[in-house]
Amino acid sequence: MISKEQVMDVLRTINDPELNLNLVELGLIYGVEVSEQNEIIVKLTMTTPFCPYAPQILKETEDKLKAMPEVKEVKLELQWDPPWAPGMMDEEAKAKTGFDMYE
Repeated sequence: MISKEQVMDVLRTINDPELNLNLVELGLIYGVEVSEQNEIIVKLTMTTPFCPYAPQILKETEDKLKAMPEVKEVKLELQWDPPWAPGMMDEEAKAKTGFDMYE
């Protein structure tokens, strides 16, 4: 069975092209579920509802997760609540972007 951590490892390989930080660092992943049948559900957001890279990021996410051995299905649930904010980034991402200065 695929683990949640394996899914998170794949998500760490997908970067926002504008910020060059991965989805996990940016705090864009709201949840990951893996069923016993290896069906993956990822709840995620974008930095803005108007993100021009959203289609590219979603396609890359789906393609990379589907490429994992034993995956039966991938479902991405794009969510806007709560809205993303810089405070959702991990500490390293905040330091890379300078947002740690505002806390």
